[in-house]
Amino acid sequence: MTQIKSLFATRLYSAALSQHGKIDPTELEQSCYVIAEDDEAGQEWCEQNGYAGYTSYASLTDLPWRFPIFKDVVDALDKHVAEFAKDLCFDLGDRELVLEDIWINILPEGGIHTSHIHPHSVISGTTYVAMPEDTSALKLEDPRSQMMMAAPPRTANAREELKTFVYAKPAVGDVLLWESWLRHEVPMNMSEEDRISVSFNYKWA
Repeated sequence: MTQIKSLFATRLYSAALSQHGKIDPTELEQSCYVIAEDDEAGQEWCEQNGYAGYTSYASLTDLPWRFPIFKDVVDALDKHVAEFAKDLCFDLGDRELVLEDIWINILPEGGIHTSHIHPHSVISGTTYVAMPEDTSALKLEDPRSQMMMAAPPRTANAREELKTFVYAKPAVGDVLLWESWLRHEVPMNMSEEDRISVSFNYKWA
């Protein structure tokens, strides 16, 4: 009898951030804008590197200290990441996955975040603060792509697990988690409104 199995799964965790703590989305959005306005070093980095919009990735490392709501976000993320690590069957021994860094992303109309991975981290993810109706989804790439060589393209109706790219369209308040080696990008924001998210990395302590 013929048997076909799916091997070496790529897992994507999706949940409401509020499942592990009540976070006021309006306060979180306002805090992102206040930080962006005051962060001159971050603004300068974005300008020098041609980053449309704002990110605190290269400038601020202490968001939970600056604004209490970010501490609440991290407290909730810790629980989500622990759940995902359990699903992934990680053998962490007597160590835990701990927050390595967390940063704000504000993408205006026309802003993009090109394809990348997060080296040296274990789990990466994003929680979504403002997602206008026409804004871009998160684009995830099959990690086998670089090894497919002469493989034909997939049909348009291919099962999701076989697609070369999968687009995840989260809602405000959602959190997505994936293993840090998974290549991903944010296509161009076609909305006239800002797309705001908070991204983070967790490492093995």
